[in-house]
Amino acid sequence: MELGITTFVETTPNVITGETISHGERLRQVVEEIKLADAVGIDVFGVGEHHRSDYAASSPEVILAAAATQTKHIKLTSAVTVLSSVDPVRVFEQFATLDGLSNGRAEIMAGRGSFIESFPLFGYDLADYNELFDEKLNLLLNLQKNEFVTHEGKFRPSIDGLGIYPRPVQDEIPIWIASGGTPSSSIRAGQLGLPMTLAILGGNPLAFGRVIALYRQAAVEAGHDLSKMKVAINSHGFIARSNEEAIEKFFPPTQSVMNKIGRERGWPPYTKESFLQANGMDGAIYAGDPDTIAKKIILLKEHLGINRFYLQTPVGSMDHADILSCIELFGKEVAPRVKEMAAIIDEENAKL
Repeated sequence: MELGITTFVETTPNVITGETISHGERLRQVVEEIKLADAVGIDVFGVGEHHRSDYAASSPEVILAAAATQTKHIKLTSAVTVLSSVDPVRVFEQFATLDGLSNGRAEIMAGRGSFIESFPLFGYDLADYNELFDEKLNLLLNLQKNEFVTHEGKFRPSIDGLGIYPRPVQDEIPIWIASGGTPSSSIRAGQLGLPMTLAILGGNPLAFGRVIALYRQAAVEAGHDLSKMKVAINSHGFIARSNEEAIEKFFPPTQSVMNKIGRERGWPPYTKESFLQANGMDGAIYAGDPDTIAKKIILLKEHLGINRFYLQTPVGSMDHADILSCIELFGKEVAPRVKEMAAIIDEENAKL
């Protein structure tokens, strides 16, 4: 069982002071967060790609590379790479470079993306949303397995047996599929034999058991080794010394961001009541003290058999000291409890 942190490198206005941190300062802060995550034993750190003023990470691989030579053990992944609107060759070369700098710790989380600003920015038509992703994923998987690549498609110029460099340290850079939980995307990931990350941002996480079952069934039917089919969950959260402190610090910036996105997408207002409901033991928000958060993650392991859990923190801009404290608590107090119980669960399941 692995534990990770993800971030969108937010630069939203501070809900208390009204001030907005600069992109440059927030980028430097995230490198410090990755370094701390490595020092306290967190397994993986992910950075999400966006092209908006309220997020500073348009190039996750560059941020991860800045941390690569300052860390020793932590895996470094995008979360996600918006594959539909980028060139898979450049993506692979950049992450192969990251793999070299980190000595074999790079991963790619490929997804369609929950925001669409990259499509007009890079000249793509939203009408091709699904077709773009399918073609580019096929090319990325070709690049993952082959030094010399041939490709013909609709959206990218052909490649005729050309070499792709640099070569990564790993035999194959792990490629995870990011999914919002639709049956079709989960089945497709299973058919391809790829690990899957579910973004669970609402509802009861245990209800996603059906989607995970479809993923595993598709993998078996396609002839893949089920023991190698990994599932990760990514959810919003924040850890403090007490449940009350975690809620007090995490709710206001989260509410601000969710209401901003909600106005863009026509969602109802995000209220304290809805937040507290989602933060219960059967909800998809993980804001609380280390014991509470460990118990909630262990529930996912028990009922869904997941292999990795990502805490996405923060959602809206928070004090850097609070983020660092959260990461430290996650690594030093939550992770050991979760891993101890996860090992017991795996041992018991192996006997079945």
